[in-house]
Amino acid sequence: MKIAFITDDGKTISQHFGRASHYLVVEVEDGVIQHQEMREKLGHQQFADHAHQHQHGQGSGMDAASHDKHNRMSQAISDCDVLICGGMGMGAYQSMQSFGITPLVTQIRDIEAAFQAYLSGDLQDETHLLH
Repeated sequence: MKIAFITDDGKTISQHFGRASHYLVVEVEDGVIQHQEMREKLGHQQFADHAHQHQHGQGSGMDAASHDKHNRMSQAISDCDVLICGGMGMGAYQSMQSFGITPLVTQIRDIEAAFQAYLSGDLQDETHLLH
């Protein structure tokens, strides 16, 4: 199983999916980390010339153009099963699901603590943090 964490520094979970610069990808087998690596992530800075659309009543990033951006952002983790982040728009959340990646939103900032909570089954998906 591969788990991706949204991060800028490899140690803490970023609070915003679109603004983070990297993924920390951890490959786990029988509860033990076999491999981990930092992967660059496309984000809002690469899409600066495109309007970031918020459609009221639907949540952030629900339009087709945003779904395409989410697809481009997720390509670096297309081999991952789970994505753990500190926050994201509803559109990004649903896009990850449609790409076969289970998104989990958490208030835990420390990657190691979130990883242990995930392994023990204690990491809750805090969807109230979606915007």
